[in-house]
Amino acid sequence: MQLPLAITLGDPAGIGPEIIALAFRDAPQATAGCFVAGDVASLRRASACIAGPGQPALPVVVLDHPDEAWRAPPRCIPVWQVGAPMPPVTLGQVSAAAGELAGRCVAWAADAALRGEIAGLVTAPLNKQALSAAGPPYDGFPGHTELLQAAAAAHAGVPVAQMPVRMMLANDELRTVLVSIHVSLREALDAVTFDNVLQTLRITDQSLRRLLGRAPRIAVAGLNPHAGEGGLFGREDLDVIAPAVAAARGAGLEVHGPIAPDTVFMRARAPQGRDGEFDVVVAMYHDQGLIPVKYLGLDQGVNVTLGLPLVRTSPDHGTAFDLAGTGRADPSSLVAALRMAQRLVGR
Repeated sequence: MQLPLAITLGDPAGIGPEIIALAFRDAPQATAGCFVAGDVASLRRASACIAGPGQPALPVVVLDHPDEAWRAPPRCIPVWQVGAPMPPVTLGQVSAAAGELAGRCVAWAADAALRGEIAGLVTAPLNKQALSAAGPPYDGFPGHTELLQAAAAAHAGVPVAQMPVRMMLANDELRTVLVSIHVSLREALDAVTFDNVLQTLRITDQSLRRLLGRAPRIAVAGLNPHAGEGGLFGREDLDVIAPAVAAARGAGLEVHGPIAPDTVFMRARAPQGRDGEFDVVVAMYHDQGLIPVKYLGLDQGVNVTLGLPLVRTSPDHGTAFDLAGTGRADPSSLVAALRMAQRLVGR
């Protein structure tokens, strides 16, 4: 039997439990062989929230072992209780209790994946303020990516610096990988180094080869307007990015750039199933890469962590505290993340 996939609860004060319940109700193929690493009470509340007038809530099945996810009946939510049950938190509010539960679920799923007990994890959104309020060890991580990186490094017995990871955001039309993630813009500029750019290109090539079954066509966005215009608008593109691209080409990677950042995403876009000029764009910092993907729509965006010794995907949105408990949350991005994870684990 194939290993199951874990869906982590996310922040229980947000829409995570609701979109999970909606996915199990409306996308049985995407949720086949999946279970929730979370909290039974939170899922029962979410199930009641999404039930229509006069309709029964989707049943919650408490698992004795994650492998039982494959035997769970259709149109129910299989849940593995992570740690002690807790009273439901107040919806729509940041709290240390919610942050601790969200972090606890991710840590459990990461360890289970690293031990080879589950195939991978799909993470529902957590709230960074709540995660920080939870205290040690969760306050040491800006988000999912850094928490998973630290868990993988500890499992491998290496320093975090020796477990480099990158974020890829993808939808049906565009993929982008980031050189730096959750840092200030000032720190992001400092992170544009030869080593970081080349490492990003190597991680992107290795990861996309597995996903596409061939060498990816990688475009590299310039840092400065017009990719520096020959040094007139800054020399980083000439002195840092171009040498990293040349080194990657010398290693056999199909890399192009640096290309003006105001046009490269349009060249890579693949609208309505047509091929773009490139398979992926490597962007120099968070907003440069994520704004183009998110502009195309949040409903199909998927966050994939590259470089980890495990599969991790996530929906491309946050906890949406303003929607929590209303029953109006959209599970489309979570369903897309589940389908991507299924592909990555070979289903």
